[in-house]
Amino acid sequence: MRKPPAHISFLNAFRGVFLMIKTERNFQIELIAFFINLFLIFYLPLSGTDTLLILIVSFAVLSAEIFNTAIEKICDLIQPDFDKRIGFIKDIAAGAVVLMAILSVIVGILVYWKYIFG
Repeated sequence: MRKPPAHISFLNAFRGVFLMIKTERNFQIELIAFFINLFLIFYLPLSGTDTLLILIVSFAVLSAEIFNTAIEKICDLIQPDFDKRIGFIKDIAAGAVVLMAILSVIVGILVYWKYIFG
């Protein structure tokens, strides 16, 4: 099978992001948090390093959610009925998102604290 041209690959990738926005509630919530962070980046005089840290953890949470959703969809395709083993896999994938979200909150507190209360 031939690979599609690069521009088609990019279009497919962005279509995946738009599908996440359209169908996944957790991704929508995390996207709202991302936009709040964008607002704070422009509203507060963040240093370049602090801006980069916020952007990295924000995109990491969104990416983790995309991977989690992909794993869940594959599991549902392989085993549509309830299966403890599939549940275990889904829980592990969701755990990765939770850990990344916790890290992002910690980074956000550490970064924004000095600009808001410092």
